[in-house]
Amino acid sequence: MACPASGCCLVARVEEVDLSARVSPDQKRRVILALKAHGHTVGFIGDGINDAPAIHAADAGLSVEGATEVARAAADLILLAPDPGVLADRVEEGRRTYANIMKYVRMGTSSNFGNMFSMAVASLMIPFLPLLPAQILLNNLLYDLSEMGIPFDAVDAEDVAKPHGWDMAAVLRFTLMMRPLFSVLDLATFGILLWGFGATPEEFRTAWFIESMATQVLVIFLIRTRGRAWKAARPHPALIATSLSALALAFALALGPLAPMLGFAPLPGVLLAVIAALVLGYLVAAETLKRLASRAGQA
Repeated sequence: MACPASGCCLVARVEEVDLSARVSPDQKRRVILALKAHGHTVGFIGDGINDAPAIHAADAGLSVEGATEVARAAADLILLAPDPGVLADRVEEGRRTYANIMKYVRMGTSSNFGNMFSMAVASLMIPFLPLLPAQILLNNLLYDLSEMGIPFDAVDAEDVAKPHGWDMAAVLRFTLMMRPLFSVLDLATFGILLWGFGATPEEFRTAWFIESMATQVLVIFLIRTRGRAWKAARPHPALIATSLSALALAFALALGPLAPMLGFAPLPGVLLAVIAALVLGYLVAAETLKRLASRAGQA
């Protein structure tokens, strides 16, 4: 259907019209405003002076490298290649970037909030510092190192299928659902160390440092997807490298020759086996809670 872009019926009829022909620069602008009034996100591409009002009015104003200076000044994006397909590629890349940012936010908030709560509880339960200041800084440094590969990671198909806005409620919900799991694991670790093994302060700090680093780093491979971790796209080699390297470095510093300088102490093999079992149980529970948090957000 063809229709001139003039007359009082424009806003009412714009969604019924497939083509507007022989329109003036102001009429182009009015068509775009009419579409936006119906809740549409509108893009417009043009290269001439007459296109500038419409380019400016659109949500996404596009022009090309060889366009007039006025059209290029009004545009939000300027295509350097004669292929509109690059727009779809950049939109997909933007959504992938956003999804990876949200991975970092979910990981950071749930982990840091849980660690702060556990540190506060530990301070009430034990007569010494659960971790020395240098050990806390080392934990944070290594954890940040482990996440440096996130920008390169693949994302779920649904994350690039449609746009997503910032959802603070979803972040808070995820944090509140995951935090109790961190705390339960830490409290179980505290009890085992104090009453099961009678750990010294140095042994306590070493064991908790190892447990904390292992859970924080390994849970990255679960939280990176809303679905089942073993069915998701494989993590990027950069994420695997940074995560496992940070974890290996943490173990080397806590149990290697530099351990005494950092306030760590050797641990018996039985205790290391118990910590490994706790970490494994945590990962199983985290996979379940992660899916529950995602379903709660979709309800």
